[in-house]
Parts: sequence; C-alpha cells; structure tokens
Amino acid sequence: MLARIFKANNFLAEVQKIALPLAALITTTAMLGSLYFSEIVNYKPCRLCWYQRSAMYPLAIFLIIANFKKFRFTKHIAVLLASIGGAVSAYHWFLERFPNLDAGVCDAKLPCEFIWFENFGFVTLSFMAFTAFFATIVLVTIRPSDK
Repeated sequence: MLARIFKANNFLAEVQKIALPLAALITTTAMLGSLYFSEIVNYKPCRLCWYQRSAMYPLAIFLIIANFKKFRFTKHIAVLLASIGGAVSAYHWFLERFPNLDAGVCDAKLPCEFIWFENFGFVTLSFMAFTAFFATIVLVTIRPSDK
C-alpha cells in the first residue's frame, strides 16, 4: 500500500487533494508557534520577526477561510504573502549567520542577529518560518485551481 501511495504520480495527486488544508495547517502551526515562543517562553521578537508575523498571521487566517470559501485569487494572494514573508525570513536567517549584513533594520535592544535556539547547526526560528513560507508557496502552486 505504501509503495502505491509513494509512486511519484500517485503521491503528487494525493498531495494536490490536500494542498490547501495542508498549507493552512502549516501556517496556523507557525502562527501558534510564534505566539508560544513570545507569550509562553518569553522570547522577545525582533523587528524582522514582527515583519514575518505580519505576513504569516493573515496568511494563516486567509488559508483557513479559503478552505471553506472559494476565492478567485487564492493562489495569488497566498503566494504574495508567503513570498514577502519568505524573503524577510531568508534575510533574517542570513543576518543571523552574517551579522555584518545588517543594513540598520534591527534595533540594538532587540538585535535580529540574536539566535534564541538552534538545532542541527542551522535550524533557527527564522529558518523554520522560511520553511513554512516556502512550503505554502509550493502547496498552493501545485494545487488545482478553482474554476
């Protein structure tokens, strides 16, 4: 059974069927995760974190609603928000690696280069946000359009 599911054509067809709910799940998890880290663990979000949230939160809410109500431009809106958030996340991750790239965007009191935690030598909060944005772009792009 698993071999049948994971054949390339079958796998893509199965993912296409659940692409929108999966994108909503990913973005909602990212949104709730950011709230958990800031409100419960007390990580203080920097300016770039807030910019990423400004893209992720409406994206999550929009994708949840899009699962129940068909919008003409679902793909366009989702890709736009995820691209903006993904670009900020990528810049943030590079800034964590190379602090001299800071173009004066960050605040000295809450520096964007500060890494709250890191796994596997590269997975930080900004990397996880980038992954969520990228996955959203892929999922809404492969999803069949609403007619």
